[in-house]
Amino acid sequence: MTDDSTRHADLKRMLSERRCELQDDVRSRVRDGRADRADDGRDDIDVSDAGMQRDIDFALLQIRAEALTRVDEALVRLDAGKYGFCFVCECEIAERRLRALPFAVRCQACEERREQAQGHARQAAQRRGSLSLFPDAVGF
Repeated sequence: MTDDSTRHADLKRMLSERRCELQDDVRSRVRDGRADRADDGRDDIDVSDAGMQRDIDFALLQIRAEALTRVDEALVRLDAGKYGFCFVCECEIAERRLRALPFAVRCQACEERREQAQGHARQAAQRRGSLSLFPDAVGF
């Protein structure tokens, strides 16, 4: 077996294991959500707390479902021979990064540049927004 085929097999096993974990978690959260619908005998605070907890649980379910979709997409890229390579610079993504974030599509350097650019764009938008809405409040 070559190093590439060994790496491919290791990555496929890692992605498949992560996929199974996420599927189990999503199924469990859906099942728990269905079983935990009764609000009988609770006061307003309990109902409010339960509602907030359901919102949190739903948000976590959405995050897990999205991660599952991304892992599925990563498996497709792996089978196509495109997994583990940065979309931007086309360099190999470090295995350590892939183990931490198996659906990573950018190497760490390209991801950091993207996040910095997004941060700068967000700051510029906030400055423009605050200047147009509150011209006297610049600098506060």
